[in-house]
Amino acid sequence: MLNAVFSRLTRAAARTIPVGEDVEAVTDVGDETPGRDVEGIWAGVVDLYRSGVHPGIQLCIRHEGRVVLDRALGHARGIVPGRAPQRDAVPMHIDTPVNLFSAAKAVTAIVMHKLEGDGLLSLDEPVATYLPGFERHGKGSITLHQVLTHRAGIPVMPPEALNLDVLDDPAAVLEYVLDLRPVRKAGGPPAYHTVSGGFVMDAVVRQLTGASLREVLARDVKRPLGLGWFDYGVAAADTHRVAQNIMTGLRLTPALSRFMRRLLGISWDEAVALSNDPRFLAGVIPSANVIATARDTARVYQCLLDGGSLAGKRVFSRATVEKLTHVPERKLEIDRMIGMPVRYGNGFMMGSHSISFFGWNHPNAFGHVGMSNTFTWADPDRDLVVALLTTGKPILGPHLLALPRLLAEIHRSFPVRADPAARRRKA
Repeated sequence: MLNAVFSRLTRAAARTIPVGEDVEAVTDVGDETPGRDVEGIWAGVVDLYRSGVHPGIQLCIRHEGRVVLDRALGHARGIVPGRAPQRDAVPMHIDTPVNLFSAAKAVTAIVMHKLEGDGLLSLDEPVATYLPGFERHGKGSITLHQVLTHRAGIPVMPPEALNLDVLDDPAAVLEYVLDLRPVRKAGGPPAYHTVSGGFVMDAVVRQLTGASLREVLARDVKRPLGLGWFDYGVAAADTHRVAQNIMTGLRLTPALSRFMRRLLGISWDEAVALSNDPRFLAGVIPSANVIATARDTARVYQCLLDGGSLAGKRVFSRATVEKLTHVPERKLEIDRMIGMPVRYGNGFMMGSHSISFFGWNHPNAFGHVGMSNTFTWADPDRDLVVALLTTGKPILGPHLLALPRLLAEIHRSFPVRADPAARRRKA
């Protein structure tokens, strides 16, 4: 009796979801190449799910060009902490669209490098070269590259710019972009541009091409690679199909709440709530609302890992891929906004010889993470692509043991190749 009461109180404090015993009943398996033992990794996913902080999980892993694991677990909608599962709860499938959140920044970097490779712009040029008026408030020397690498000194949009009604008004968004005021010197240490950078890129692309980033992404990446879900937002008629994001985990301390508000411009709870709003899901928020599946995300990274072509179709030039995935000489630096060591490349978060978001000793890995346990990356030394998408949005909680174990199991299962340079020569 006391154990049951304690268990309920613990679940309430941690805001975890009810997890049934029959995990197979809420598992969806895609088309996997047989022959590779991935059950240890999947056991780690199940442990993460049983922690109760992620109502829905997708994981796609590609190794040596083949899909070796493509599965979904849990529910996309209808499961929330503190309540019994709804009768009409929607299972999570491998083709359920999920928000990548900040992993969208890597997608925006891919689009911008593609435009550069096509000769439409130079990322080393000032933003104001392509966006007249951006020089306002002393921003004239800020380059596109500095924005992509979080060194432009304009990390946060004003809170009023995050009003979802503004998203349907490109002129209003443009004015917020032009009126951004630097809070740090451009070119200095990195300071994570949570949302601002994506809006700057969209404004540049609209001015330069007359099309939005959404249109360019669809034209240059989504359609050539035959992707089902991989876009900034979704059509208004499809918003109900997107997996719901859920607040889980321990409630934030006042200090952590202030930190998150400083980083996001709004509170963590507000950010999660906004992400489920149909206006957010149908809008274009280039730093935060690419809607995709793990399988399609992994396919994009595989194309980059293969030097810009996939299944015989060239999508990016080799020069574009080489610049996009270039490993910087810089070592880990403390990001002034998030207070953590990060190694930024030309739009990607990069691995390192020591610790990174992708684990230990991934010096050539490139990818991006998203709020709060979404991981997307490729590692040429392991010939590996990983896309882990989750719908719970905890910061602190019981997942903090299961998640590192899962990442460690992925790394153990796919060690560095005997000749890691062979893959890069092949690409």
